[in-house]
Amino acid sequence: MEVYLVRHTETVCEKGICYGQSNVGILEPYDIVFENILKQLPKEAKLYSSPLQRCVILAKHIQKNVQIDSIIEDPRLMEMHFGDWELQSWNDIPQEILNPWMEDFVNVRVPNGESFVDLNERVLDFFNNEIPKNLDKPLIIVAHSGVIRSILCKINNLPLQEAFKTSLDFGAVLKIELLS
Repeated sequence: MEVYLVRHTETVCEKGICYGQSNVGILEPYDIVFENILKQLPKEAKLYSSPLQRCVILAKHIQKNVQIDSIIEDPRLMEMHFGDWELQSWNDIPQEILNPWMEDFVNVRVPNGESFVDLNERVLDFFNNEIPKNLDKPLIIVAHSGVIRSILCKINNLPLQEAFKTSLDFGAVLKIELLS
């Protein structure tokens, strides 16, 4: 089965701002970037999306151009929750709070937020419970960097510590083949 992992396009946030589950928009105009994404997708598919607007905007454009019945918004596909750090500049987070997380982002929770393990558990809940039900046509998943990296760690049998060793640009489309 073909699964297309699509990262949302660039956000309106300035570089250096932490915006995990904050519902921020995407930069416009995005027509050219969206068209490039469409060229990499199948003509018909089932579509899942994070409910955050930066993914839903792209998912709606895909739905208009690919044969898709509906967009299934799933909160398990949301980016990591950065709790108290949401919409703060990374440089403004006190080092004594930031450093423990930087040293072990996999296990250490952000204050009032998640660790990467927390994100991974909900993403794997989605992956293990939704993917096997949908073997009849390709799947498109519009999501975030952390979510896509979590899925890649699962299918490539990689430890979560290695999740960020691969580049994953805004608007990236990764096609993976899953055995049924």
